[in-house]
Amino acid sequence: MSVLILIACIVFLILQITVLKVNPFLAFIITSIIAGLLLGLPISTLPQTIEKGMGDMLGAISLVIIFGTCIGKLTVSSGAANVIAKTIMNWTGPKYVRLGLMTTGFIVGIPLFYSVGFVLLIPLIFSIAYQLKLPKVYLGIPMLASLSVAHGFLPPHPSPMALSKMFNANIGMVLIYGILIAIPTILIAGLLFSNFFKNIKENASNEIVKVEEFVNGNMQPGFAVSILSSLFPVFGLTITSLLPLIWKDPLLIAVCKTLGSPSSIMLVSLLICTYTLGIRSGKSLKMVMDDYAVAIKDVAMIIFIVGGAGCLKEVMSVSGVSQSIVQYLIQLDIHPYLLAWVMAAIIRVCIGSATAAGLMTAGVLLPLLQVNGIDPNLLVLSIGAGSLMCSHVNDPSFWMFKEYFNISMKDTFKTWTVMESLVSVLGITFIFIVNFIIQK
Repeated sequence: MSVLILIACIVFLILQITVLKVNPFLAFIITSIIAGLLLGLPISTLPQTIEKGMGDMLGAISLVIIFGTCIGKLTVSSGAANVIAKTIMNWTGPKYVRLGLMTTGFIVGIPLFYSVGFVLLIPLIFSIAYQLKLPKVYLGIPMLASLSVAHGFLPPHPSPMALSKMFNANIGMVLIYGILIAIPTILIAGLLFSNFFKNIKENASNEIVKVEEFVNGNMQPGFAVSILSSLFPVFGLTITSLLPLIWKDPLLIAVCKTLGSPSSIMLVSLLICTYTLGIRSGKSLKMVMDDYAVAIKDVAMIIFIVGGAGCLKEVMSVSGVSQSIVQYLIQLDIHPYLLAWVMAAIIRVCIGSATAAGLMTAGVLLPLLQVNGIDPNLLVLSIGAGSLMCSHVNDPSFWMFKEYFNISMKDTFKTWTVMESLVSVLGITFIFIVNFIIQK
């Protein structure tokens, strides 16, 4: 009975977001209260349960998300993202322009939120399309596939970070596995898939958007500084995760565990970027802080949604419904990673938001960790892959792609929706390949 109540609550949550247009954060809170009452939690303790769920979820995640979005904002405002993009394009040249755009999207997409990376890099695509007389969609798909994969698979993006927290996964290993899975995924879903769109017809366009030059009189950082500063979290998490696997020295392990915690790495990265991309580039400390204030405002709602998902998770845990789910899932003849992918994909199709789909799926599948042989790092990636499935009219990114590239609804489905679905399917495929390799 408790499982049926949970399913009904999840359906109600989806309906609130999709039909009633309730803010996702409020929808999570309302659903958590109703689920708690229906599952028999005492009314007197329900508020404390919900507060604890939000507090536990946001305790570390909020810091990482805030630090990450501040780094992303400074990467854009300092001109570092522009430097990275132009340098890579100069390296690849016209012959391998799509490979250059794909690489740019992947590198820039790691520290930036998807929508920021999208808006930042679209002018680059349009400018190159104009210069080389090539279709914008043909050039854009590889780059946008990279941005999408980074958003769904890689820390420090909100969904992978929150899922890692919920499943107690090693964020460094999630990042390493995620990159291994992301590279072949974007090569196929981005680079190869875009070959089919050399003849996509664009509607009449008013004016070609060109890459904005960095102004305000500040010095642009060099390429090496831009890369090392904006991607320092990636380097830090990777190194502190791999070193203990190579050298078993207890002191080294203790140091890596301390310095390699996501909040520590992100704080160090933020301090480095404040100097290298801010003060060193000619910005005053006040200007840098103003950038951070804007960034934090932009990400506030995402943080609240993550907290709301924590409330529902806590209600499930306290009510004991998690144990019922364990018993049911063990009896299913389906691999846990595939189950996670399917559930995330279904919710994604229903509500449109990849982040919300991932968090909702994680709350239900948390008991999977009690099943032997489940790698929490790959479970995080399985949900991330499923949450990217079949972007369509209820996803704001669908409309951003359509309107920016000025193509028909039919062509948007043929390009954007199919590309996102390919990313999702290839993602879970390569997850199973990685799982097979690490278990040998």
